[in-house]
Amino acid sequence: MADITVRPMTSDDAGRVLAIYQAGLDAGNASFETTAPTWTAFDAAKLPDHRLVAVDADDTVLGWVAVAPTSSRPVYAGVVEHSVYVDPAAQGRGVARLLLDALIASTEAAGIWTIQSGVFPDNTASLTPHQRAGFRIIGTRERVGWHHGRWRDVVLLERRSPRI
Repeated sequence: MADITVRPMTSDDAGRVLAIYQAGLDAGNASFETTAPTWTAFDAAKLPDHRLVAVDADDTVLGWVAVAPTSSRPVYAGVVEHSVYVDPAAQGRGVARLLLDALIASTEAAGIWTIQSGVFPDNTASLTPHQRAGFRIIGTRERVGWHHGRWRDVVLLERRSPRI
């Protein structure tokens, strides 16, 4: 992992970010979505201060993490929902954990006290780094959505900041 660093995501990363996003969707275990959004839609939905990419020594994007607000109500200003995706060729190298640790640092510095996400129960490649990064399982939303011809459950994860 010494050759992998995390930096802020820029619009120059759009092609790789969306390609990694689509690869995760194509694998069928990352989201109910089936098609990655356009960069314009992605850019509009994600908070600009908490978009990060993991890159190798050549600055090739290996994975990304970004957050969206969970509500427009002021009381929920410190709660975000995140997504993290890793290039299939870079999986198993600790990229997700690096991204999650950097996201935690970024959000805590901004006063965000809760990061949450929904993950399919059989997506252990995502559940494991989340739990290692301090996320806890809140519960399982059963049969919450129809996906590729079957009902899917979603595990709700959250990380509450111990500092905020």
